[in-house]
Amino acid sequence: MQMREAAERILLAQTLEEKLHLPPALEHGVLDDSPGHAITVPDTPARPEHLIMSNKGVRVSFPGVNKLDDEHERGKLLHFLANHELLAAELMALVLLRFPSAPAEYRRGVYEAMREEQMHTRMYLRRMNECGINFGDLPLNNYFWKLVSPMETPMDFVTRLNLTFEQANLDFSKHYAALFRQAGDKSTAVVLEKIYLDEIGHVGHGVKWFRKWKQRGSTDWQAFKTSLTFPLAPAKAKGIAPFNAEGRRLAGFDDDFINRLDVCEQSRGRTPVVHWFNPNSESHVAAKVSGQRFQPNRMESAMECDLEMLTLAWCRKDDISMLRQHPGNEHLSYLKRRGFELPEFFGLDLCKERKLGGFRPWAWSPESSKQFAVHASQVSANVPWQWRESLPSLWLSKEIGLKLEHELGRKSESGVFCRDVPHAIDNINILLLSGDVLLKAAHACAGRGHKRIKIGEPIPEAWIAKRIEKHGGIAVEPWLERVHDFSMLYEIKPDSVSLIGMTHMENDAAGRFIGSLVCPKWGSGLPPNVAKFLFSDADITTLYGETIPQYFPTLLPGYVGPVGIDAMVYRLADGRLGLRAVVELNTRMTMGRVALELHKKTEPSRRGRLSILRKKDLSESVLSTIYSHDINNRITFINNPFMAREFIAQWEIV
Repeated sequence: MQMREAAERILLAQTLEEKLHLPPALEHGVLDDSPGHAITVPDTPARPEHLIMSNKGVRVSFPGVNKLDDEHERGKLLHFLANHELLAAELMALVLLRFPSAPAEYRRGVYEAMREEQMHTRMYLRRMNECGINFGDLPLNNYFWKLVSPMETPMDFVTRLNLTFEQANLDFSKHYAALFRQAGDKSTAVVLEKIYLDEIGHVGHGVKWFRKWKQRGSTDWQAFKTSLTFPLAPAKAKGIAPFNAEGRRLAGFDDDFINRLDVCEQSRGRTPVVHWFNPNSESHVAAKVSGQRFQPNRMESAMECDLEMLTLAWCRKDDISMLRQHPGNEHLSYLKRRGFELPEFFGLDLCKERKLGGFRPWAWSPESSKQFAVHASQVSANVPWQWRESLPSLWLSKEIGLKLEHELGRKSESGVFCRDVPHAIDNINILLLSGDVLLKAAHACAGRGHKRIKIGEPIPEAWIAKRIEKHGGIAVEPWLERVHDFSMLYEIKPDSVSLIGMTHMENDAAGRFIGSLVCPKWGSGLPPNVAKFLFSDADITTLYGETIPQYFPTLLPGYVGPVGIDAMVYRLADGRLGLRAVVELNTRMTMGRVALELHKKTEPSRRGRLSILRKKDLSESVLSTIYSHDINNRITFINNPFMAREFIAQWEIV
């Protein structure tokens, strides 16, 4: 008997009996000296009518441990798995018929694996029937067939089935075998244990031939990544179960491949939102206002690259974080050990075929709008995070905060926005009669672009003229004696505004950002006298929870996304406390928001502090122990300190 006859029987037979039970001659040995011609791939394998696969398929939620004693739930799970095993057998039959000139040794290995897939199907059917479920009682999906059958070469088949779907089963079969044993169902456990051992062999066969056929000089991981075509991706080679490194080693994968796959993620069903860190957004707006091209300096460039892993704070596991530089496998493993769920990481070249759930940059400024414009068609019009034009320059300017203060009737402690030098000088002279003055360039960020003028000092007209030319204006404000800085964090949706949290800000004497502190109860982070003033005299609960949100629809018409308000308690000349209600209004993500999201993901019952450190200030002893398993678990470095140029983001549980 010929191997081709066996393959045709499994792929083209109309009955389950023929598909799963080969004649004795074919069971005990076949010849492969007449492989015939290559067939055209059928739309679907032949099946009896009650086993025809649905294009839409059916998703079966794997039962949790608490449901494993339910016979019906077991039967549903086994029904789902039986279809996968049958599909694997049919696909292996297809590869034998599709590539008759493939090496004889490879074809023999495929034939033996195909016979084992037949056996697996029979084992599942037997247990499924014992659970009261018949094959065909539930819809059957064509997922494996749809993604594997378009294979163009045996290498393509190996990559799609052996190294992707069968590799994922190394996780599932071992994990669920243990769960069924724990639940007392030894019969199902035995089935899964047998399948697990066989899958190691199937994957190992794939690894052997993958290495023979891959491009010379490339690593296994490099070749695997480049061999997969969308929607397949390396993350699909992991099951929805604990990652099984041991099984992969037994199958022949090297440690580099295993470690890289362990930290590789991809959305499993939900279309991913794409996140991007663009901290120089205000500078891009300033360049647009002045008609110049923004060229980041060394520190600005370092901030973009060093801190882009901060997207980890607000990304969900099923999202995409777009990075300028990959943080390195060792650092991702370190973050996983610290309990972080990793998103999928992409470079700036997003896949143009993939459906996306929207975009969420740090800010919608000219460069982010341009970056995402080419992908706009990949997002549904119903998604609130779809592409949009750059925000109006006003919304990323110091002027927007002054407008809100004036709307609130709080002009006395705020300032004036000036678009020409004479207007600025006039207002500076007025304010100097009472105290020092603070100047802020319209699109300055994090305390950069600020200048203090003390009483008696000359007015820096050249500085003012340069900033007005570059930014379109400056804010002229009274210098206030800081007592406490804090921020209010909002999320604006199409039909609502929510105050989602409050953080304490740590700034230096010049007002430059150092860090953010998050407390389970915000008021506990305040000195008692400040707490009494804010909650009683200033009534911030009403101010920030009710009054200010009412102004957002008219102040930021049509805006959807994050908003942060920086505020300050200051000391008056007579010693009393005052409130600068809106030091800045930021129509973007903020470091306070990052800290808040990190707090939610780690230990929300304790205090957390986000600090932006200078790399030069970290000692060699600290750097040498960062990736040690016994290092202080209170501190996590969000970005890779060894790859950082200047800045390191540190999250600390305090």
